[in-house]
Amino acid sequence: MWPNGSSLGPCFRPTNITLEERRLIASPWFAATFCLVGLASNLLALSVLASARQGSSQGRSSFLTFLCGLVITDFMGLLVTGAIVVSQHAILFDWQAVDPGCSLCHFMGVIMVFFGLCPLLLGAAMASERYLGITQPFSRPATASQRRAWTTVGLVWTAALALGLLPMLGVGRYTLQYPGSWCFLTLGAETGDVAFGLLFALLGSLSVGLSFLLNTISVATLCRVYHGQEAAQQRPRDCEVEMMAQLLGIMVVASICWMPLLVFIAQTVLRSPPVMSPSGQLSRATERQLLIYLRVATWNQILDPWVYILFRRAVIRRFYPRLGTPSSSLSTRSRSLSLQPQLTRRSTIH
Repeated sequence: MWPNGSSLGPCFRPTNITLEERRLIASPWFAATFCLVGLASNLLALSVLASARQGSSQGRSSFLTFLCGLVITDFMGLLVTGAIVVSQHAILFDWQAVDPGCSLCHFMGVIMVFFGLCPLLLGAAMASERYLGITQPFSRPATASQRRAWTTVGLVWTAALALGLLPMLGVGRYTLQYPGSWCFLTLGAETGDVAFGLLFALLGSLSVGLSFLLNTISVATLCRVYHGQEAAQQRPRDCEVEMMAQLLGIMVVASICWMPLLVFIAQTVLRSPPVMSPSGQLSRATERQLLIYLRVATWNQILDPWVYILFRRAVIRRFYPRLGTPSSSLSTRSRSLSLQPQLTRRSTIH
């Protein structure tokens, strides 16, 4: 509860915005179009994934499982958050009158954190899977790869949900944000708000950093195999290049979309003197910055499926025809061992 507004619910901060301002900022047509484009993009990616999974290898099947989890997460995130935001923009309802107990606001805060962190955590999990698949392809049983991938996706969902529920346990707060159409974590100076804001920002940033590190090592390994002395005999499979291209695209999109918001949250909650007043008010400039960074972050849910759709071998071959041209002297078995040239012949005998 804010100290100067006993009549306000726990998620309502004092704001100075008129109904006319809300009409200018909150466009139901833009919000609806944005959501429909995102939903259609993710549905298209799911259909392409369904066809790609048929007859795929164990290693690729594991990667496609992660991609499927990512696309499902983006689709559900757009569907749930879009339903709330588009409804609010369409009728401009008074949130305090519709949700005096803040149940809807708390729910939206949880799903905003959940669907925000999941793509970043899944990106790090995919980078880890590809790092192990490229540098240590024989260190894990291939038969368990798909089951392990779904287990990892489930653990990521659980971890993101657990973090999103922390304000329900008293760590941080969810409050209604400018222009009154969405709820998110509070950029306040209280210990719980600072801890929750930093935890969200650091976990997201660490996920992006881990993805960058592991993807760099994986790409360097692939390049070494391509340009090594035995490249003619030990060329990586085309699917390895395809998966790394998709993973790099996902990492770049996540970094561009999410890092501005994550850095802004960390800077704001650590700023001295505090940006938020004791009454819960933020400057209009800070509120607008938060809204802009949030809108940039939501583009991640639209761009993710297009990274997979566009970075497939059929598309890459248009720009790099050599990809997919098999060497007649290479057997499928020899190409599958290409990423471990240091292994002895004895290690490949069953």
